[in-house]
Amino acid sequence: MTATSTLRAIRLLDDRPPLIEPAMSNTEDPHERLRLTSRWIEVDGAPTVPVTGELHFSRIPRRRWEEQLRLLVASGLTSVSTYVFWIHHERERGQARFDGALDVAAFLETAERVGIDVILRIGPWCHGEVRNGGHPDWVAAALGDRARTNDPEYLALVRDWFGRIAEQVRPFCGPDRPIVGIQLENELHHQPDHIAALKVIARESGLSAPLWTATAWGGATLPSHDVFPLYSGYADGFWAGQGSTWDDSFRDHFRFTHVWDDPGVGGDFREEGAEIVVRPIDPEFPPSTCELGGGMATAYHRRPIARGQDIAALANVKIGNGSAWQGFYMYAGGVNPEDGLQESLATGYPNDLPRFDYDFQAAFGATGRPGPSLGVLRDHNAFLAAFGPRLADTFSSLPGDAPVDVHDLDSLRWAVRGDGASGFLFVNTHQPHEPLSGSNGVQFRIPFADGELVFPDRAIDVPSGVIGRWPLRIDVAGVRVEWATASVAGIVDGEVPTLVLRAHDGLPARIQLAGRSHALLRGIEVDAAAPLDLAPDDVLVVDGALRFLVVDEERAERLWYLGADLVDSTDAVWRESGDLVVRADREPTTLVWRGEEFAPLVLRTDAQPGSARAMLEELRPVGDAPARYGESMGRSAAPDSGQFDEVAGVWRIALPAPQDRSRGDLIELVVDWEGDVAQLRADGVVIRDRFWDGLTWRIDITDLAPGAELTLHIAPIAAHSVIDLDASVRERVDAAGRLGAAIRVDRVVSSRWTSAL
Repeated sequence: MTATSTLRAIRLLDDRPPLIEPAMSNTEDPHERLRLTSRWIEVDGAPTVPVTGELHFSRIPRRRWEEQLRLLVASGLTSVSTYVFWIHHERERGQARFDGALDVAAFLETAERVGIDVILRIGPWCHGEVRNGGHPDWVAAALGDRARTNDPEYLALVRDWFGRIAEQVRPFCGPDRPIVGIQLENELHHQPDHIAALKVIARESGLSAPLWTATAWGGATLPSHDVFPLYSGYADGFWAGQGSTWDDSFRDHFRFTHVWDDPGVGGDFREEGAEIVVRPIDPEFPPSTCELGGGMATAYHRRPIARGQDIAALANVKIGNGSAWQGFYMYAGGVNPEDGLQESLATGYPNDLPRFDYDFQAAFGATGRPGPSLGVLRDHNAFLAAFGPRLADTFSSLPGDAPVDVHDLDSLRWAVRGDGASGFLFVNTHQPHEPLSGSNGVQFRIPFADGELVFPDRAIDVPSGVIGRWPLRIDVAGVRVEWATASVAGIVDGEVPTLVLRAHDGLPARIQLAGRSHALLRGIEVDAAAPLDLAPDDVLVVDGALRFLVVDEERAERLWYLGADLVDSTDAVWRESGDLVVRADREPTTLVWRGEEFAPLVLRTDAQPGSARAMLEELRPVGDAPARYGESMGRSAAPDSGQFDEVAGVWRIALPAPQDRSRGDLIELVVDWEGDVAQLRADGVVIRDRFWDGLTWRIDITDLAPGAELTLHIAPIAAHSVIDLDASVRERVDAAGRLGAAIRVDRVVSSRWTSAL
């Protein structure tokens, strides 16, 4: 930790462009609930900060759509974004399918029933790690380089495709309908006329939405007025070159800055050495994101691990920078609906992706179970739900030494977002790979309009690893918080509302209230005129009007904010028909906040959840792993079918005797394995695959045909394998010399547990 004792000062400067009302959503495609200004998005007549999460309906079994959407709502999302991949629907020209898990109309109907808005990303070129970027093979073969241009033949095909989409989704477009946004194309940097033409075709086809968006990163030039530019930010990326270090474009997202462009995302599709002009934001639209990394895909040559704290830090920094809308990619993972639909070197892409797996280490994994970032994102989203209306019309101010250099690991990274009289101080001392230093002796001077605020009352040491948002002169339920050194999370409705404060590990939590408040701390009257020391599990009641609940970082990641209910659960929880529903494979330990303390929640099920170990029979040992199976563009290639079978070990999986199934049961294989590439085969056919990154592999086998013979095939990995792994995983490989084994397989049945509150 660096030794500093300087009072940190800042100048509060509102340098936002003038407030205007763009034609979009106001005079063009107006909507009853949502409208746009140059500074914020308005929902139901109030400025707010919406939160969107990406889910691909065609990569998720239809039976899971409703539960997954309810879980998105339960985790704090206000909308879901989804691609409509052309290649998923029209493999053969003229034979478009919208049945089963491809039924986009049924998905939209489900979203409307659940109560979540939808951003439809219609491409026609989407990427999403899909073959040809989503173009069917017949489009790619016929058009070649003329695709993604205003070539008349291409536009004619697009018009036909957009017309087919419109036939399905038109009933969900309109002033009171759930489609509130449509994205055109993706990562198309220098063809504004083409994006404008796509919008004309889409609208002529009958598509409409109050928001029309396009990706703006990579120095993109977009058509003025026609599209809302959206930005990105990832903690790491599978697309980086073989052997590359952690790029500055990733480091940049862990510092406070008012530069929104990201030159790194999509860099694998640009020519080496291509100049990228980082452009300022369009003053007609507020700075917003559609792709903050909610996880990360795994390519064959590069397999980064997305950790929850990395994602939380990045999201927190973007709000401190002034983001008006946050979108996460991905928020729910999945699997490709058929074999051969993935991005690959064989189809001209710079990366090999798994044939089926698209778990993305997302907040909800490929089977729908909670992932590594879900807890921290719920905490983040709860803050935006509670304070988004206050944040929306505020400005971000940076201290004089900001933005710090991306390689400066010692300077404290912080910003203030407020209206000049109140706000929040955002602090970040966390980033992956290269930990940031803490700072000693820290106090802040904030020059608010009604008087300077110096806080805390005594200097504090801010350790490494803090992801903070501290309230400054914030009023809640008639109670003013002058400042606190614990992060504000969500608010739980009630006769006396509860404001949750997250205490930071290694940092004393203190709070200063304003005025002559009457305060009870742990049931004992205290002097509220002086700063109060707080500890996890403390309850502070002020003037009988507001209750503060202090939680530690661990509990904060277990909390679910469900309106008037605050639930502590490691299992997924959602609301359905007035009940709380929990998905668990054993009796859940679920607590609910009762105003003074957490109490057990009584849950019931008629199902038979549980976990049983499968028997593994080795049929063939693993062979020797080559350094590379091949390479392209300097990147290692995944083994082809022949190469894989030559070296893969094989295990037969004998599942325990099946149990009676109940409605809503989810049956998974949980596979603990080591190696390079694994395949699960049913009766000899590959049905799932995975590139090893050291994490557990979960596979949804709910729809597996009874009696199918399951075999697990694992190709080995060796110390000389040219694959970029997370440092912790590389250590395991190097220590062993070679890894290739099926360690354990469990069949896990999780069921619905319900409680009527």
